[in-house]
Amino acid sequence: MPPTGRLTAREWTFLGLTLLFWAGFVILLGKDTSWDFRNYHWYGPYALLNGRMGMDVAVAHAGSWYNPYLDVPFYLLATHSTSWIALGVLGAVQGATVIPLYLIGRSALRVVAKPGDAQLLAGALAILGQFGALTITEFGTTYYDNVMACFALTGLAIIVCNRDALRTGSLKHAAILSAVAGLITGLAMGLKLPAMPWCVGFAAALLAVGGSWQHIAVRLAAGGIAGIIGCAIFAAPWMLYVYDLTGNPLFPYFNAYWQSPLALEAHYRDLRFVPTTFWRQLFFPFLFTLDWHVAGDLAAQDIRVLLAYVLVIPAGVLLILRKDARDALVERRAAIILFAFAAAGYVAWLKFFAIYRYAILLEMLSILLVTTAIGLMPWARKTRLLVLVGLAALVLVTTRSEFLERAPVEDPYIETALPPIPNPDNTMVLMTGDAPLGFIATTLPKQIPILRIDGWFLQPRDGSGLTKQMKRRVGEHLGKGGELYLIADATDMTRARDALKDYRLAIRWPVCQQFDTNITGLYQWCPLARIP
Repeated sequence: MPPTGRLTAREWTFLGLTLLFWAGFVILLGKDTSWDFRNYHWYGPYALLNGRMGMDVAVAHAGSWYNPYLDVPFYLLATHSTSWIALGVLGAVQGATVIPLYLIGRSALRVVAKPGDAQLLAGALAILGQFGALTITEFGTTYYDNVMACFALTGLAIIVCNRDALRTGSLKHAAILSAVAGLITGLAMGLKLPAMPWCVGFAAALLAVGGSWQHIAVRLAAGGIAGIIGCAIFAAPWMLYVYDLTGNPLFPYFNAYWQSPLALEAHYRDLRFVPTTFWRQLFFPFLFTLDWHVAGDLAAQDIRVLLAYVLVIPAGVLLILRKDARDALVERRAAIILFAFAAAGYVAWLKFFAIYRYAILLEMLSILLVTTAIGLMPWARKTRLLVLVGLAALVLVTTRSEFLERAPVEDPYIETALPPIPNPDNTMVLMTGDAPLGFIATTLPKQIPILRIDGWFLQPRDGSGLTKQMKRRVGEHLGKGGELYLIADATDMTRARDALKDYRLAIRWPVCQQFDTNITGLYQWCPLARIP
């Protein structure tokens, strides 16, 4: 039988030391310099807290309108404490996935060779789950896919650990447990919409618990309503604000439907990776395991998701055909819940995103899924354990993480060597190019409006409402005798020159100044002049 009751002091110590390890690991790695961090993860909370949404335009490309609530805690911590404290807390929070992973394994495993075996194996599987290729890569970054995974895994852990009460207990108790799990899972989607597939997986897990139709109906109703509330807590206020600002609550996405006059009638979705043919969908795990470019822009080599995909399917068939597996390593009902959650979540992810980092939860859970699948096979226990050890060793040997470039841990967290601005009250800054420049915007005097007139989202000749607004604002600023400056990546000045021509502006090349930051990159600061 699986262990029951509260965690022991030894278990709490294990979990606490794991969190401390990841905190120290992130501090040693240094500051995140990823494209997304420099683009919107730092600028978004700054813009929110300083009321710049109606003042700046497209500083972070389309990311200028992403929900920034998820970024606010780290931004406040990094700007009001030291960099090493902020990074340490970030690492501990991201490492907290060990808790639900351990609880799921602790409750589901049935290893009974001697007391404590289940706890030891659960701890080993939880740690292995945190050493996936992309999981390691994302530690210390502000992608936050690992934090969203913690929310969703916590919802799953509540279901797995309370499966008997949810199946046969009182309806009131089942409703409360389902609601708590649903609320936590919904929070993930509210904070980051790409967490949606795990809400689908959560619903499938609630259904897989089984029981009477009354129990199933109560669980789904309570979990679903609480999940919607959880999502709305963080998503609804922001969506209403963006709708009031732009006419599209998801601006600029799905603008072909909402038809905000500020953007083109397009969906703006990233569909580069979504497989469209049946055979590509069927073999997608093989494809992205062989070549990470198939499912994202972050390099990672890991076979664990592929192993889970290959093994869970036959193990699921065995679950259906056999009432119970003899001497299984994982309790049958727990196995059904895990398989239902993973399968439903994976299908939803495949259909809507197919971006590997949005499925980082599966990377974390895959070792437990493989263990469950092997544990259901009709082999001798010794054989199954040897196969598990062999597969775990194979995963560790073949996993390759490509750590993103990091910056030294120094204060202040963001600092730029911008030249002095003589007249900030009468200055406007323009940005051009695809380079992420949002983090630089946070170091300018707060009274200066910043307009990105050119980038992957907006261009001077796109005919969008935002471009028309910016051309009008630039003209009015010049009409009042205002000063204009350009910020652009130092390697992208040809594009900057061409974009400015459409605004009838020219770069004053002799007085341009190059500057750097304490994160990465070289940039140009150039005064602009009107072309007669």
